[in-house]
Amino acid sequence: MPPAVYILGLSVFALGTSEFMLSGLLPPIADDMNVSIPQAGLLISAFAIGMVVGAPLLAVATLRLPRRTTLIALISVFGLGQIAGALAPTYEVLFASRVVSALACAGFWAVGAAVAIAMVPVNQRARAMAVMIGGLSIANVLGVPLGAFLGEHFGWRSAFWAVGAASAVALIGVVTRIPYIPLPEKKPELRRELAIYRDRQVWLAIVITALAAGGVFCAFSYLAPLLTDVAGLDSGWVPWILGLFGIGALVGTTIGGRVADAHLFGVLLSGITASTVFLAALALFASSQAAVVALAFLLGLSAFFTAPALNARMFNVAGAAPTLAGATTTAAFNLGNTSGPWLGGTVIDADFGFAATAWAGAAMTVLALAAVAVSLRLQRSGGGRSRSRLIAKSAAAGTGSAGAAVGTGSAGAAVGTGGAAGAERAVPGPGRPGL
Repeated sequence: MPPAVYILGLSVFALGTSEFMLSGLLPPIADDMNVSIPQAGLLISAFAIGMVVGAPLLAVATLRLPRRTTLIALISVFGLGQIAGALAPTYEVLFASRVVSALACAGFWAVGAAVAIAMVPVNQRARAMAVMIGGLSIANVLGVPLGAFLGEHFGWRSAFWAVGAASAVALIGVVTRIPYIPLPEKKPELRRELAIYRDRQVWLAIVITALAAGGVFCAFSYLAPLLTDVAGLDSGWVPWILGLFGIGALVGTTIGGRVADAHLFGVLLSGITASTVFLAALALFASSQAAVVALAFLLGLSAFFTAPALNARMFNVAGAAPTLAGATTTAAFNLGNTSGPWLGGTVIDADFGFAATAWAGAAMTVLALAAVAVSLRLQRSGGGRSRSRLIAKSAAAGTGSAGAAVGTGSAGAAVGTGGAAGAERAVPGPGRPGL
């Protein structure tokens, strides 16, 4: 495995830490900026919105730019966004810095995945993606709890400075270790790729991904105040419990990536059902310290158990569009990461309490289950397949790229082959609930 792939993994560690660390920093940010916790929670949505917009936009905008130069520019902008956040004098400036950082993050994901794949043989693509996406898992296990620890002892701005320093290290690695990657001879035709959005299975995959991710994030985004204000835990426990969520994510990713290879819809149904049950249990037993600690681990496990199948499903129905498939996956996950915190904040503003965010999240995952059932019914009846085959043939004729398609998202990685008509195969790799 080329060392450059590990540099990309280090970069993803910085990206993922920045995206998810606010879950443990909302109370101090709210106090310092004189805003409510739901308003502070909108900073999480701001990052997710930037990812939703930035993924497809930058995937298209950087198609004809040198890969290495693009990576250098994007990680530099991301690092400057962290510095701007650390120095932000007002909530509005901090909000803007999160949007800018998210745009750079989305672009780096799209380009970084292409670079990782270009540097390895075909039979090592999944391994290369696993190394790169592994940085996200480590961010959940180490980076997010460390951010909460720094926020608790040195102020929330110190966490932004730490991510800025990690970005600087990543920038040095990209400059010194990423080789020149030539652009492909045949450029994709966006008109043909946009045809995937005429397939209702693609839209169902977007809805399922957004609702499944949003349901977990609706509660996870406000886990810190729930732990301290409802369960009565000392704030010093927050980093450790966030780390427990990350460990659950690692376990879930490992299991889900292997099982989804043969039972994609089974993983979707069982994983989202488990998340629904755990969210309901969190709402019911939010005042029990032992229960919330255990459920933090279980929620991480169920959410990331589902993520490889969510990624694979998107690539099975949109794999004929390699340029937009990965961007669509990223956007779908971050639609959930936007709507979930917003819904949770709305519930809190209505004076239902922090525990009610788990009920709201469970409602989202129930809707996700309904969408999975509709998608499965269409799959069994053959609905949507003819259009997918037509799109795949069109893309093959125009770009020659109806074969392997690799996609990334803050929520994971998957390799799809042969479009919707192909086999349902999931590559083990962590998903993003950012995430």
